[in-house]
Formats: sequence, C-alpha cells, structure tokens
Amino acid sequence: MKQFDPSLYFITDSTGFLEEEFLFRVERALLGGVSLLQLREKQKTTREYISLAERVHELTKQYNVPLIIDDRVDVAMAVDAEGVHLGAEDMTIAQARKILGADKIIGATAKTVPWAQDVYAQGADYLGVGAIYPTTTKVKTVLTSVETLREICKAVPIPVNAIGGLNKGNLGILAGVPIAGICAVSAIMKAEDPKIAVEELRASAHALALI
Repeated sequence: MKQFDPSLYFITDSTGFLEEEFLFRVERALLGGVSLLQLREKQKTTREYISLAERVHELTKQYNVPLIIDDRVDVAMAVDAEGVHLGAEDMTIAQARKILGADKIIGATAKTVPWAQDVYAQGADYLGVGAIYPTTTKVKTVLTSVETLREICKAVPIPVNAIGGLNKGNLGILAGVPIAGICAVSAIMKAEDPKIAVEELRASAHALALI
C-alpha cells in the first residue's frame, strides 16, 4: 500500500465545464493544496473517461498528488492511476485488490459500521463516509449521521474521511470526530477560485483540529 495523505480530498465534477476550463480548475485546486484527487465521471464513455483521466493524471503527477479513479478499475489501470474508489454497486474491494495488487490505493464508501468493517477486511485503504449534508452533485446520496461517522472511525484502523455537502462554513459539526480528513466537491469545483477555496477549507479544518 502506498503512503498517502487523505486530509483534503478533492472529488471532481466536470458538469457544465468545457474540458480546458475543467482542467484549469483542477490545477487551481492542486495549487491550493489538495492532498488527494478523485476523478469522478458518471456519464462519459470509457474512452472519454480514459482520455480525461490521462490529462488529469499529467497534472496530479506535477503536484505529487495521487490520482484516484471513481468506480472504474479498468480506467485506473489504463492510465496507471495511483488508486480507485469503489461504492457498494461496484466491483468488490477484494476483487479490485486481486487485480490491482498491493501497491495501489483502494478506497471504499461506507455508511454503516458492519459495511466499514467488511470492506476493511477485504483490503480497503481508506473510507469515505457520508453524506453528512445534502449535496448538489448528481449522485445518489443518503445522509449519514455524525454519530455513525464517529462509530465507523472507531471501528476500523484505516483513515476515514467525511463527505457530503462540506464547505468552509459548516465543518463545525465534525468537531471532535476522529476523521482523517474531509472530502469536498462543490465547495471547490463551484468556487470562484478553486485555489482560494482549498486554502480556506484547509484553514477551517485546521482551526477545528480536523486535520
């Protein structure tokens, strides 16, 4: 398993952006200090996904930030990404680990303690837990209580990140919860300047001792 820093985990959303504008915003976020970047594309064809992933990977390598591919083990392999993130409807963690080997990062979505323990046992390196708040991204979201998040953090020895509608102004709800980091989508993608948004998110998380 590779070493990685999950403290400020940026999940992309290219909806509404031309490719060059999208890549510009991704690089601004990298400049701001994201520590892990997940490319999430629900609508693109496999070829489109791979093409975009290649370009994003060029950027993340420049900033020494691991690239995580959402859902698709094949796309992750095609671009030699550092890892993949899998949900409940995707390939199992155990299957992905068998294919990708020990050195790739494999993350999993978890909403319950039993599920968290199961995917950890299968070989997950980190967990994304949420949604803490309702989100505006075009993915199915089920809210997860902060108490469940806390219980999951205590139940597994791997990093646990909070996700779902998080921004610089609402992180206080997570105070005292032993998370490893926060995930953000819209707070960065839809910001006037993603670089500034990342810096402000990091500052807010630090102030609350979340990261």
